[in-house]
Order: sequence, then structure tokens, then C-alpha cells
Amino acid sequence: MDLSDSPAEAAFRAEARAWLTANRPDPPLPSGDTATGFALHVEWERMLFDAGWSVVSWPRRYGGREASLVEWLIFEEEYYRAGAPQRVTQNGIFLLAPALFRFGTAEQQNRLLPRMAAAQDLWCQGWSEPEAGSDLAAIRSRALRDERAGGWLLSGQKTWTTRGAFCTHLFGLFRTDAQAPRHRGLTYFLVPLDAEGVTVRGFGRLDGDEGFADVFFDDVFVPDDAVLGEVDQGWHVAMATTGSERGLTLRSPGRFRHTARRLVHLATTRGDDLDPLLADEVVQGWMAAEAYHLFTLRQVTDMLEGRDPGQASSLNKLFWSELDVRLHTTALELLGPAGELDGPWSRGFQFALAGPIYAGTNEIQRTIVAERLLGLPRK
Repeated sequence: MDLSDSPAEAAFRAEARAWLTANRPDPPLPSGDTATGFALHVEWERMLFDAGWSVVSWPRRYGGREASLVEWLIFEEEYYRAGAPQRVTQNGIFLLAPALFRFGTAEQQNRLLPRMAAAQDLWCQGWSEPEAGSDLAAIRSRALRDERAGGWLLSGQKTWTTRGAFCTHLFGLFRTDAQAPRHRGLTYFLVPLDAEGVTVRGFGRLDGDEGFADVFFDDVFVPDDAVLGEVDQGWHVAMATTGSERGLTLRSPGRFRHTARRLVHLATTRGDDLDPLLADEVVQGWMAAEAYHLFTLRQVTDMLEGRDPGQASSLNKLFWSELDVRLHTTALELLGPAGELDGPWSRGFQFALAGPIYAGTNEIQRTIVAERLLGLPRK
């Protein structure tokens, strides 16, 4: 396989690199999980949109460039290479949008996608509840049909809602048939957070950032066009969303290749004092990041040839989440006592620890791989 860029891909890479180099914020923006930082990140997102870099793989009518999947991977690689800001629009453009393209009506796509790309509507994910974490089918939030008004009344609570304190809209599952089996009777709703009856309560994380939120719904009315996909068929839409969350859409290889390069650079600053065992960990981490890159290229090839990755996204999630912890653990070991100070590596380590938990715990992902990919018995 020829892994080098084609002439068109090389030109795309050069254009992306030049723009990002010229326009990335310097100094870097504060955390997008704080109120001040989030507002600055939204300005950056709108700058990306105005220049045509917000959603490069989308159709032009929605603000994209109609870039290929390979070109999207190239952009992601150049984005992280440039040290550009985190994407606070990621839950919309990387998670909800693929589901909208697949299950949304033409009206929903035309109404929602341009505003999403332009960072006018900012989406958070309403999955977890107090009694439903990785067991998504255990959700209790409900939606009752309101025939006279032609819509639904939503009630319940979502928690651990990333950037929910700052976003304008939420997508999530609500139970529309309480008598149906666990994985049925669920419907996927799109909800404006300024709707009457919605209460958003932000709360701080361990690192002090306040972007998390509890979101409460008290008979919140939404019209029928707030349903994505079919009523009572929300599980299928949600599984498409989780496939994006666990797969290459949310965590492209460019993110981890950049971290691996930073780790190699950190190791070189240690000179002759570098412990041989740590040196080996650095090399192993770099090799793993490159292996993830090659793995995703194979997935892209499958997708271009019409093969859906399906449950293989669980393999992605296992690999990138454990790789992220490994790279940051090695960095802290290289830093020694200085690694306990607040800084990019310590912050990155704290966030990496969440990787094996969010998007479905790695224990759940191993069960999926065992049963659905390897065909092993349930017991």
C-alpha cells in the first residue's frame, strides 16, 4: 500500500498547514471547559467556519469542503500538529451530525447542520443518568405523547453532560414506551436548552473546570420534528452515535500521533539521564500511535469500499483510550516530581484517565468485542 499523499492530498495538506500556522491562537486559549475559555473557543470555531475549515468532509451546502475521508484525516493530523484549540463543537459535528446525515429528514438536515457547522447551535450529549451510565438501556427519563399539541413532554434528568453548562442544545434518549423491553421503546430527541421546563445546573470537575452539568426536564414540550429517526427506534440511532464516539470520528489518530511526538521531544530533553526502561516506553508509545494510525487507514479503506465498521468501533475505543493513558503516564514518569505540578501533561493525564470510562467503559467494550466480533459465548 502506498501511504504517501497523492498530489491533491499534498496540496490539501499544505493549504491546511499554512492556514492553521497563520491563524492558531497564540498564546493558547484557556480550557474550553470553563465559561471564559468556552466563549473564546466558540470565536475560534466561527473563525474556522468562515475560512471553510470547520467541517471539511461535509457537503458544501452545509459549510463543508466535500473533502474525502483521507483528506479529513489529513486535516485532523495538521490540526493537532499545529497545536490548535480543542473542538468545543465536537459533540455536534463529530457525534450528532453523522446520525443526522443517516437518520435525519431533509428538513432537519437543512435546518440544523448549517447552524451546527457555524457554531451558532452548540450541542451536548444527554446520555448518562443517575441510574444509567454505561448501561444506556437503563435510562428512566421519559417522553409522553401530547396528541393535542402534536409533540412530546420530556421529564427526567441527564448527568455528566460535558459542556452542558454552556451549550444551547442537547441530544439524547428518552423512554417513550415504558412497557417495551430495555433496548426498545426509546426515542432520540433534539432539545433546545432554553425550552420552558429545562433546568441546567453546572458543577465542577476534579480539575476545577466547571463545564459539566446536570440537566433536568420538567414536562418540557418538544414538537414532532424534534425526533431523530423513528419513534421507539432510538436505540438504533444511539448506536450509530456511539459508533462515532468510540471510533475514529471523535478520536482521530492525529490526536495521539501528536501526543507521541510531544513525548519523544520530552524524552530528548533528558539527554544522557534518560532511564533505558523509560526510553523503551517512549518508543513503544510512539509505535502504538503509529499502529492506531494504520488501523484507522484500514477502516477508512473499508468504509470507502462500502463496508460498515460496525462493532469494530469498540476496538478503536479500547486502543485509543488505553494508549492515551499510557502516553501520559510515561510523560509524568519522565517529568518526575515536576509532573505533579499543574501543566499540559498533568492536565492531559487527568483527562486520559476518563477515557476508559466515557463512551462506554472498556469492560463493556471488551464484552462487545468478545461476543460480537469474536463470537464467544455469553457465559
